[in-house]
Amino acid sequence: MINNETYSIVSAGGRDLPRNAAGAPLSAGRPRSEQAHQAILDATLELLGELGFSALTVEGVATRAGVGKATIYRRWSSKLPLVIEAFSRLPALADTDTGSLKGDLEEMLRSYLQLFHQTALATVLPSLAGERAHNPRLSELLDPVIRGRRRPLVRALERGVARGELPADLDLELAADLVVGPIAVRLFFTGRRLHPRTVGPMVDLALRGLRPRP
Repeated sequence: MINNETYSIVSAGGRDLPRNAAGAPLSAGRPRSEQAHQAILDATLELLGELGFSALTVEGVATRAGVGKATIYRRWSSKLPLVIEAFSRLPALADTDTGSLKGDLEEMLRSYLQLFHQTALATVLPSLAGERAHNPRLSELLDPVIRGRRRPLVRALERGVARGELPADLDLELAADLVVGPIAVRLFFTGRRLHPRTVGPMVDLALRGLRPRP
């Protein structure tokens, strides 16, 4: 899960030192600005999951991260780019090449789902998906990030075409939708927990529809 430590800045010996709620120094070897930056991103993800995009405010992020609003505004002009950067730091599909399309898809999706509930993805992704439908600016900034995050999946399909496992005229974007579609359905509509053991049947069904007919 995301780091749930409450960050604060305390003064010691005439200089500010970042410490957690227990008073322990945070990663003494890292620059304070880097720690503050990460604390802001962590707080953003936490509040996105708890409150949703609409209720999230820069003031709330600053309070949760233990920094001033000015610290946030020096890095991000508004909450939109802040949210986009925070989301972009979450795990995406890994670029996996096992030598077969089935192996690629199974390893890729299984690894992703293992991380899904260990990070803020499970709460942040539904929040952003719901908001982008009526927030054109969010959609404009988020869509390139989403495309980049699924690019490894498209590359796996391209390799499948090159190996003759898939038809040469396959619509790769539509095929990618077919592969990850069951994940979206469970996440947004059924509320059922996504488990890595569902990957095998999911991939088998998708490939049954994508492979060339004899």
